Amino acid sequence: MEAEEERFPTLRQVLLLFVFLAQTCAEQEGYSVTEETESGSFVANLAKDIGLEVRELSRRKARVIFNNNKKHFLLNLQTGDLQVNEKLDREELCGPTEPCVLQFQVLLEDPLEVYRFKLLVRDINDNSPVFPEAKMILKIMENTLPGTVFPLKNAQDLDVGINNVQNYTIYPNFHFHVLTRNGSEGRKYPVLVLDKALDREEQAELRLTLKAVDGGAPPKSGTALVLIDVLDINDNAPEFVQPLYRAQILEDSSLGSLVVTVSARDLDMGINGQVFYSFFYGDEEITRTFALNELTGEITIIKKLDFEKSVSYEVDIKASDGAGLSGKCTVIIQVVDVNDNTPELTVASLTSSIPENSPETTIALFSVQDPDSGDNGKVVCSIQEDVPFTLKPSVENFFKLVTEGPLDRENQEQYIITITVTDLGTPRLKTQHNITVLVSDVNDNAPAFTKTSYTLFIQENNSPALHIGSVSATDRDAGANAQVTYSLLPPQDPHLPLASLVSINADNGHLFALRALDFEALQAFEFRVGATDRGSPALSSQALVRVQVLDANDNSPFVLYPLQNGSAPCTELVPRAAEPGYLVSKVVAVDADSGQNAWLSYQLLKATEPGLFGVWAHNGEVRTARLLSERDAARHRLVVLVKDNGEPPLSASVTLHVLLVDGFSQPYLPLPEAAADPAQADPLTVYLVIALASVSSLFLFSVLAFVAVRLCRRSRANWVSGCSVPEGHFSGHLVDVSGMGTLSQSYQYEVCLNGSSGTTSEFKFLKSVASKHLGSVNGVEEN
Repeated sequence: MEAEEERFPTLRQVLLLFVFLAQTCAEQEGYSVTEETESGSFVANLAKDIGLEVRELSRRKARVIFNNNKKHFLLNLQTGDLQVNEKLDREELCGPTEPCVLQFQVLLEDPLEVYRFKLLVRDINDNSPVFPEAKMILKIMENTLPGTVFPLKNAQDLDVGINNVQNYTIYPNFHFHVLTRNGSEGRKYPVLVLDKALDREEQAELRLTLKAVDGGAPPKSGTALVLIDVLDINDNAPEFVQPLYRAQILEDSSLGSLVVTVSARDLDMGINGQVFYSFFYGDEEITRTFALNELTGEITIIKKLDFEKSVSYEVDIKASDGAGLSGKCTVIIQVVDVNDNTPELTVASLTSSIPENSPETTIALFSVQDPDSGDNGKVVCSIQEDVPFTLKPSVENFFKLVTEGPLDRENQEQYIITITVTDLGTPRLKTQHNITVLVSDVNDNAPAFTKTSYTLFIQENNSPALHIGSVSATDRDAGANAQVTYSLLPPQDPHLPLASLVSINADNGHLFALRALDFEALQAFEFRVGATDRGSPALSSQALVRVQVLDANDNSPFVLYPLQNGSAPCTELVPRAAEPGYLVSKVVAVDADSGQNAWLSYQLLKATEPGLFGVWAHNGEVRTARLLSERDAARHRLVVLVKDNGEPPLSASVTLHVLLVDGFSQPYLPLPEAAADPAQADPLTVYLVIALASVSSLFLFSVLAFVAVRLCRRSRANWVSGCSVPEGHFSGHLVDVSGMGTLSQSYQYEVCLNGSSGTTSEFKFLKSVASKHLGSVNGVEEN
């Protein structure tokens, strides 16, 4: 209990006049205890009076707070009893104030409640009356008439009430008796009454004992010696101009400042008319605070005044002449308050960290006070305007610092609130107190990818485990709430083997290709990746990743015509009367690659007779380069090279056999390797073969023409629109080679030469319709 109370020393220093609570403040009945009661004595059972179970006191952290910052009592949390912690001295606690009431509060937390109690400290007669001076000297003229009254200095008793001084007596009392009179503040003071005329010649000096008795049980007393000098006649005592003086002085007046000047007159002459001023009795507080000029009667301050300690002083002044006669007046000095105390702020409870998104939350409960009075003691509280907090008044001088609404740690994670307490005095004084509030993180932000979609490129034939790119997501939260884990999400296409294609590093989002990719098998694929934080509950987001496989030149051109299947070579027949540019044949090839890797060019690699035939580089057409003559050999072997535009380029070659004939009516001449002796050939057989070939060719040509017309009508709108016709020598059209030259097969191609501004052109083989030897070409489309 004591350890817990020591954690709040500042709180106990400032709670002089106020108590606080959060929801309810109740004032209970008062208790009483006699001063000097032994430590540990029982005072009251607070748990019973408050209406709580004893176990509730510990749970709610009950503690006792006294306004004077003293540990007079303690609360036993095991029994709920309020016990005396130290012996009480009523005179030290309250001085002359009666009744002596101590106010204390019982503070309960969770929920916050305060109960206010009053404790009456009863006085016991533990102090005896004490005179300020052990010896008092009175000078009385011998002609003083009986009944004359002489004021005496009163005794001081620190006790109050009945235990204070109640009566004065004097002995021996042959010439005097003493009367007990009541002063303006309830004090009793003695006056000496002359009963019998004095005779200096009989007795020049009298010694009397003045006794002060209090009303305690048993009573206590104190004595002082009264020495009376009998003087010759001095029949005029000093008289003050006014019996009561009132003066005001500011509490911040400098030392030596004049308070008031008292004045007395004596009608006597000489030494009997000279007046001297002095304090009537030597009160220690008065003599330490004020100084009196014995000749002028000026009262000045010799000690700093403090309105908060004493608001007024009552000073008795004595004026004496040289012969011993005296008079008395009273000076009441009122201390005027000035604004010399800054407001005080004491934090009772503080929450330094709150979760973000919390509703209105109490951050701190604090009290404010100013020891000054009037407007100097009135205070106002405020905080800066740029923070989402507000001040709400609670009970008496308590305020709550609360949030205006939910806080967002991602916008600001720390606030420094400056509480300013200003009084209304002149000049205004203020106190500032800083409170630091930390906003703790809540997982309220999902990871966010830097892009909604990513496009990655990878060259085909890559090595396995190749890093192909990365995705990145950030989370505005902090700590584990901001730690992002990456994963692959199930693909939308159930046929896509995503798990065998790519993997992702869960920590950094790096993507890796798990196996070599083939552009010809898979040109592109897409999938979704997820980013999940480690908060509770976890939040996640998704992003789309598209992987584009880049083509590599890994496929050589493939020749569709002439067929290169190992069968007997095909021989092209060319009439010797053919003009230059006569179409002998056309080499048709495709490349499985794409782009420039599929751009094909043709060139004549070998020829039996160079210069007789030529190959068009873009379309593979083999044409005669000049007129034929009888001197030209009848059989020619041409090797055509087909090369793509990749890096490095790949190529394929094809061999053409050309036979020069005088006309198509001439019987077919076999190849040199298989040709028979012409003399042995049966002319009738040759004619039958030619007739049969002609009829078959005519039928096949009709069928192919019908199919080609239908296909061209269906696809021309789509294919022709995608072909750009360069400003060169070629445009998209149907090249019919069925009736040209001596080709042994009829075929028809739709071609488009796609040229650009450069010198290279791309030949696109769009569609083919061929005879039974080119049946495998139908439907081939290649870029």
